Amino acid sequence: MKVFIITFAVFLLMIFLMSIGYIVKRRSIHGSCGGIAGLGLDKVCDCPEPCEARKKRMAREKNRIL
Repeated sequence: MKVFIITFAVFLLMIFLMSIGYIVKRRSIHGSCGGIAGLGLDKVCDCPEPCEARKKRMAREKNRIL
């Protein structure tokens, strides 16, 4: 039972630390492997042209990086 409580406390501590990181940086958690870009794909859908919402989101991301 002691091991369970220690393990549970460690998990709660990690979740707390991740939430503090999110609050400070205001960025969501990202994968470290590059996701779909690692496969050589630019986007998930098969659409030849992204929709308006996607274009706006891409423009916001581009401006945030610059």
